[in-house]
Amino acid sequence: MKKYTTEIKWGLIFTIVALLWMVFERMMGWHGENIAQHSTMTNLFAIPAIIIYVFALLDKRKNDLGGIMTWGQGFASGLIITLVVVILSPLAQYLTHTIISPEYFSNIIEYSVSEGQMTREEAEGYFSLNNYMMQSAIGGLIMGIVTSAVVAFFVKKKSTV
Repeated sequence: MKKYTTEIKWGLIFTIVALLWMVFERMMGWHGENIAQHSTMTNLFAIPAIIIYVFALLDKRKNDLGGIMTWGQGFASGLIITLVVVILSPLAQYLTHTIISPEYFSNIIEYSVSEGQMTREEAEGYFSLNNYMMQSAIGGLIMGIVTSAVVAFFVKKKSTV
């Protein structure tokens, strides 16, 4: 377990930042009066997400691997961070939709129905805690794999000797 301390730390940091992002989204009104902007603006979270992976892999390279990291080592480290994030994602969704923004689902359901995007039944089925827990785990896994691969490419460092 000690071998993965850095990855666990950064998986926790990622989850905390994601929760803070949900607070930010709510403050911006993207879960309420400005919900029409939510589907576009929520994508901005990709910026802090990528930055966290960069810092995480740089931390791993510097403090665990003596300043040298292959792409494979970086990718493996990123995958472990992703695993931590995926494991914590249902809890993060629960906290988001019960504490941070309990009105989100009712607001997005009303918006989707009023805009003719879905029937009420479709919206209620799609915009639910269980569905979001599953989506966040699957989406987190896919995005984590891609981000790990790309970031590992840029932070790899060969020995200078």
